[in-house]
Amino acid sequence: MKRDKGERAKRAVEVVPLNYARLLEDIKERVRSARVRAGLAVNRELVLLYWQIGRRILQVQDRAGWGARVIDRLSEDLGRAFPDMRGFSTRNLKYMRAFAEAWPDEAIVQQLAAQIPWFHNCVLLDQVREPTKREWYVRATIEHGWSRNVLVHQIESDLYGRKGKALTNFEQTLPAPQSELAGQVLKDPYNLDFLGLSEDVAERELERSLLAHLERFLLELGVGFAFVGRQYHLAVGGQDYYIDLLFYHLRLHRYVVIELKTEEFKPEFVGKMGFYLAAVDDNLRQKPDEPSVGIILCKSRKQVVVEYALRYADKPMGVATYRLAPQPLRKELPTPEMLRKALTEVKDGSPAV
Repeated sequence: MKRDKGERAKRAVEVVPLNYARLLEDIKERVRSARVRAGLAVNRELVLLYWQIGRRILQVQDRAGWGARVIDRLSEDLGRAFPDMRGFSTRNLKYMRAFAEAWPDEAIVQQLAAQIPWFHNCVLLDQVREPTKREWYVRATIEHGWSRNVLVHQIESDLYGRKGKALTNFEQTLPAPQSELAGQVLKDPYNLDFLGLSEDVAERELERSLLAHLERFLLELGVGFAFVGRQYHLAVGGQDYYIDLLFYHLRLHRYVVIELKTEEFKPEFVGKMGFYLAAVDDNLRQKPDEPSVGIILCKSRKQVVVEYALRYADKPMGVATYRLAPQPLRKELPTPEMLRKALTEVKDGSPAV
């Protein structure tokens, strides 16, 4: 009997074609894709159901003048009617009502809000009051596939208010479609609170810290940035030059040079950036690549100074600021001298105040 099983297994192995592994992977990928599509379809139907429930609640409350207590009763009755379904809590029914109120047009719900998970919509209802801004975050979530945590981070860091706000010369140096797209990639200010650094940080320390938190920095830069190198070496005219941070943008199809300045913007920064962009284009840019762009990331800037400095620059670049931990928080933290004094007092037996 054991020998028969062994022979059958051997024959099964022998009949497997050479391209079986490829066939198996192809089918597995199709199954995974179908499961994802099915999951998205289920989500769309769920969100639309919640919108319809919310709309009905709004209708009867408006017409019949029913109070908020009706939602408590609905929660109990729906829970009894559908014991195998979750989502009919009083809290969630109130979200449904708020959802229908925030999105009165069912066609827009189908096109936008139903394309993201329900709890993403709840986050937007809680944190974004302005309809235009809420729609922008929905579109960005669909485009970039943000998780709920990433969506919360982008809202709390006011990505909507910062997107495309860097001062640039893209309109003069890039064709119209490219200039608008490149402008939207940049923001101002860049939120670097996650570094835990003070405002008087040195440039090299800021640079090292950004690389130590590269994943968070890439998230802050936005979708499409790929890291190329730090202190990237360029040899020009027999001399060595080093770019602070070099990236490649996969959607813009161009290199992005970032120069860090832990001081206020100065006009001479533009000349140095122009030199780096020319060197990158000559030494790194390949035939499919578009001309490189630069970001001068400064501690602060005066708009009129930046505008004058960029007016006649012939290389595409932008100037933006960064922000670190909020000043009030840093003031509450003890200084090294305070900590040493407290430790000394504890050792002496005196109270540390």
